[in-house]
Amino acid sequence: MDATKRRDNIVSILSQENRPVSARNLAARLTVSRQIIVGDVALLRASGIDVIATPKGYVLESASMTNKYVGQLASSHSAAETKTELYAVVDNGGEVVDVIVEHPIYGELKGRLMISSRYDADQFMVAIENKQANLLSELTGGVHLHTIACADKKTFDRIKKELDTLGFLYKN
Repeated sequence: MDATKRRDNIVSILSQENRPVSARNLAARLTVSRQIIVGDVALLRASGIDVIATPKGYVLESASMTNKYVGQLASSHSAAETKTELYAVVDNGGEVVDVIVEHPIYGELKGRLMISSRYDADQFMVAIENKQANLLSELTGGVHLHTIACADKKTFDRIKKELDTLGFLYKN
């Protein structure tokens, strides 16, 4: 299979999946190395196709938000309270799409999360611990934004109310 056809197949696979697809999975399906897939994705992005990388794999931006209400919330809390925040969102019907912080040198920094269950939240927290990584919010004293995807505005408002009850909404 030539490179152009392989990249077309990557887009086709991603457009048919409801969940992220790992580079390893794509490589196995297309009988190439993981590194070839990573390079193909870079070329797809350069050509204007909105492939996003998440901790779980690749998704097409348009497919990840289809038929969902999407809003942003400003939060502020300690690193130790992160799991509680994530649980509050997913337990109320939301998905934590990303985390965004405003860095004084680099400007906006965004990390794709795609956390839609307690299992996802637990896996995220385990990865942070195992890799001894810092949360992006630690760069800004705990202040950060989350993009939240959910069924409708009523669900979003319920999530917002729960985060406010927990004292996690940022109020300057």
